[in-house]
Amino acid sequence: KMATAYEKFNLHTTPEKFYIEACDDGSNDVLSIDRVSTEMILTVRKDIPPHAVTRPICGIMGTIRLVAGTYLIVITKKKKVGDLLGHAVWKAMDFDVISYKKTVLHLTDNQMQDNKAFLSMINSVLLTDGFYFATDYDLTHTLQRLANTSPEFQEMSLLERADQRFVWNGHLLREFMPQPELHRFAYPVVHGFIIMKSCCINGKIFDWNIISRRSCFRAGVRYYVRGIDSEGHAANFVETEQIVQYSGGKASFVQTRGSIPFYWSQRPNLKYKPKPQIIFLTFYCPQVILNLIDQKGSEKQLEQAFDKMVSSLGNGMVKYIAFDFHKECSRMRWHRLQILVDMVTEMQDEYGYFLVDVDGNVLVQQEGMFRSNCMDCLDRTNVIQSLLARRSLQSQLERLGVLHMGQRIEDQADFEKIYKNAWADNANACAKQYAGTGALKTDFTRTGKRTQWGLVMDGWNSMIRYYKNNFSDGFRQDSIDLFLGNYAIDEADMTTPLHETKDWKFLTVRSDWLCLISCPPSGDTWTETLAYVLFWGTASFVTAGVILFNGREFVDAPKLVQKEKMD
Repeated sequence: KMATAYEKFNLHTTPEKFYIEACDDGSNDVLSIDRVSTEMILTVRKDIPPHAVTRPICGIMGTIRLVAGTYLIVITKKKKVGDLLGHAVWKAMDFDVISYKKTVLHLTDNQMQDNKAFLSMINSVLLTDGFYFATDYDLTHTLQRLANTSPEFQEMSLLERADQRFVWNGHLLREFMPQPELHRFAYPVVHGFIIMKSCCINGKIFDWNIISRRSCFRAGVRYYVRGIDSEGHAANFVETEQIVQYSGGKASFVQTRGSIPFYWSQRPNLKYKPKPQIIFLTFYCPQVILNLIDQKGSEKQLEQAFDKMVSSLGNGMVKYIAFDFHKECSRMRWHRLQILVDMVTEMQDEYGYFLVDVDGNVLVQQEGMFRSNCMDCLDRTNVIQSLLARRSLQSQLERLGVLHMGQRIEDQADFEKIYKNAWADNANACAKQYAGTGALKTDFTRTGKRTQWGLVMDGWNSMIRYYKNNFSDGFRQDSIDLFLGNYAIDEADMTTPLHETKDWKFLTVRSDWLCLISCPPSGDTWTETLAYVLFWGTASFVTAGVILFNGREFVDAPKLVQKEKMD
């Protein structure tokens, strides 16, 4: 049986140590952390000093080293999402970042400033919605992966057996990993989206869930992380599993999304859609590819390169389908999505899904995977994934005995509303985590049709994305890199790359704008006023041109990870 993690904790704090007490029934274990040496050992309840300051906590995210020293990150508030196969699934709602050091007086002013910046980065990641955990179930694996494991795997702790692609606190738990006796004090935390609903069709109550697991490899924000890295990890890679449980039987259908899998970049430069740059081609892992990007304009070269790459593989197990989503669905013709669904129907039926009967016997396995992508793997991708998931669910509910033969999910009004809203919420969660705003096209996912109001909201979200991608995403990217350990603070060299001097172009433009703001028109005659307006109008026009021409100099770019790694 799997070694489960503890569920309830008290944090006892003294000037010398943290004592984290496991409060589960029958437990006497206490994790003791030395605030000076940072040593972690297992002890017992009687070792907690009576003068310690005590507070309840929900769990441990891990530890991280910043300029001021090591910090302990704990979960202080959680909310139950639901039960998966009888196991409680929780959403982490609030956190606390606690310094081992009792003072920062040992730091210089610059170091204090840097430490404050790093703390705000850690907090910004923790404030990103979508961290989930379970103390007695492995959320990092699909039902099918868990059903195909060895007895040795079953006995491992949650930390040991977790799929590292989806453990977002893996770097934070690096001190725990070499000490198996401490594993019950921590658990993997996944990032993404989980929804769990109890539904009813034909008077039959069943559980229906979506679990989207975001990969922590090549993680980041929209324009700064594209394509793949040298190890083949794709940007914005998300594994989405739809699970249905009824009367002891269970079924799941898994899809993936991820950036176009070769080396390319699209760095912000103040243009609305920067032109992508293809750097190098590579490919890994055969799967069914649904490429939804435009087959004209700036996206055309990526589609052609992807098509050529798959063709050059000569692998019959890798199928490539290009579907120009925007062209096919232009002028509100969203019914044309059925063209793509019809194209993949035979393949989807062949690949199937995972199905287990009431006795635990595996009846069928999912034999193939649909990997969908658009440019961001957000809006267009989610629409297609929801359509394929519905086809799979139709068959699963028939096999499980919920739907009668001839009944269609689309005709079950109550469930259809739950289904559409859940997939739209999934789209929003994935979009906020990668692009900084809610998803586009969710009016179609929620209602089954495109609306004028939906177009207005898409325009608004696009404008917000433009601002964030150019003026705040560098900070967001740095925050993620620090949190995941892609950038580590060097104890020997406390200088950080946060202090970046701007070059003459930035300083010149800033002085131009300051002059413009501080010099109101003061001419006594209309000719003097006109001369003022013409002069500053020309200066503003030239300044705007300089900004656009040198776009990359003015965007908020990441500072922590080397440029070549970002590219």
